[in-house]
Amino acid sequence: DYFDAFLQKQPSGEIVEGKITIGDGWAMDAGVYDFTMGADGSKVRARYSFVYTFEDGYWRIAHHHSSVMPEGIAVAQPITEQEVKNLFYLWNDALATLDSSTVAKRYSKEGVLLPTVSDTARTDFASIKDYFDAFLLKKPQGVILESNVIVGTNWAQDAGIYEFTMGADGSKVKARYSFVYVYEDGEWKIAQHHSSVMPEGILGEPISKDEVRSLFNLWNDALATGDSTKVMNRYAKDAVLLPTVSDTPRTSPALIKDYFDSFLLKKPQGVIQDGEILIGTNWAQDAGIYEFTMGATGDKVKARYSYVYVYEDGDWKISHHHSSVMPEAFLGPAKPAEEKEAVSA
Repeated sequence: DYFDAFLQKQPSGEIVEGKITIGDGWAMDAGVYDFTMGADGSKVRARYSFVYTFEDGYWRIAHHHSSVMPEGIAVAQPITEQEVKNLFYLWNDALATLDSSTVAKRYSKEGVLLPTVSDTARTDFASIKDYFDAFLLKKPQGVILESNVIVGTNWAQDAGIYEFTMGADGSKVKARYSFVYVYEDGEWKIAQHHSSVMPEGILGEPISKDEVRSLFNLWNDALATGDSTKVMNRYAKDAVLLPTVSDTPRTSPALIKDYFDSFLLKKPQGVIQDGEILIGTNWAQDAGIYEFTMGATGDKVKARYSYVYVYEDGDWKISHHHSSVMPEAFLGPAKPAEEKEAVSA
């Protein structure tokens, strides 16, 4: 059974070194032999021992022990904790080249990358390179803030917290990391790299009710510029605007800007007259009644409003904005309750 598999390699052996001992009805040959595998041309050296016995008129193998050469066994490549930490800076220097191929080459042949800002596990050179094609546009440079190193036999782990400064816009991002390095082809490479957002990055961004109310003023100040792009930028990436005087839901930046191209011609400025605020985890709601004075005509318009704000990319933005005409605008003012007639005794 063993040779059913081994012979598929088409092995041919040669004794490189051997020592023979002869006894009474037995003999031993022990040493080193080389095999050339005809199937692929590879060569394998091993230690051997044969014990032969004379049986039924023939010398036969009674015992055959073959073992890998000691140098073929994994021997720990020495590395210190500081040298493990320095491996990060080889990777960071690769980032500085802004060449995604150079960065991807820092990963081992079967390297795995679980990035901070991608849902896709990167498990080969092409997918790792693809991630860095986008990430390097931010011109990131990192520094380790906290590190914990473990060293094993031809592997090492560095886990902790790092911070990146994005050269493209100056922003800073802190994250947790773990690197597992392996010694491969004479070099230390990244076998596993896991980067994740800090827990406080997914907990609620603190905001008070007064601060929620002030978000309206940021939007109102944008109206005062008369620039529809500045108003549009107060809305989140996936925002929805249901305006007072348009039947079209505005569900993209272009549609939101289009609405304000017209509305801003009236030079509106608003004031909140009554509102209720709710605060959640990275969201807040302000709903009530506001009134606008149209600078172009002096007209005043009162409406009901609801804003839902979300914390996005380090800023509070409008995720949902619904504005509707007051009911009495089309139903007429509410009538006062009729006085009850006195009942005579």
